[in-house]
Amino acid sequence: MKKAVVLLSGGLDSATTAAIAKIEGYEVYALSFDYGQRHAREIGSAKAIAKSIGAVDHLVIDFDMRKIGASALTADIEVPTDRSDSEMSIGIPITYVPARNTIFLAFALSYAESIGAEDIFIGVNQVDYSGYPDCREEFIEAFENLANLATKAGVEGQSKFRIQTPLIKLTKADIIRKGLEIGVDYSLTWSCYQGGDRACGRCDSCKLRLAGFAEAGVVDPIEYE
Repeated sequence: MKKAVVLLSGGLDSATTAAIAKIEGYEVYALSFDYGQRHAREIGSAKAIAKSIGAVDHLVIDFDMRKIGASALTADIEVPTDRSDSEMSIGIPITYVPARNTIFLAFALSYAESIGAEDIFIGVNQVDYSGYPDCREEFIEAFENLANLATKAGVEGQSKFRIQTPLIKLTKADIIRKGLEIGVDYSLTWSCYQGGDRACGRCDSCKLRLAGFAEAGVVDPIEYE
């Protein structure tokens, strides 16, 4: 079987992406990060998802982005709540973590080269992406080019690295429908930016998730405040 490194945050999108990689015949090597995020409980969700899809391995890498801060997810900055659709569609929100996906993909590339995998799956989405610049096709294409320029395997022609983004053009509702078709257990996932025992239902991530489930015509299985 082909090997694939799958970035697995524990959220709805990454869970769906991991399931897609599995359905497409890849051996899944899940990769998660405990980077000092406010919502670190997502790591538990990532572990549960990796187990549920039968990942070959699940690597959790620890590093502390609180030392850099500058984000509501890694610094003492309040997470925005109750924002309207128009407010969420304008600008880059304070929940953006500086260069996070670039850092995550760099780790994934290193992991992929070390295990002989050519494919890296990431659940970025540029339809309901909350304004994050590192969720766009332009960024993914640029990183894929970098991956093949910056690695021994790429330069020597041993591998042709591909960054797979199966959700990039789907709405949140489409992602949920796709996940349900292939058996994703969304009760295992965590999307909320807050660090509580139950999802807040008010941050941008919760609002996008709830809207997606509503549009898909199904009930979100996780608990909310």
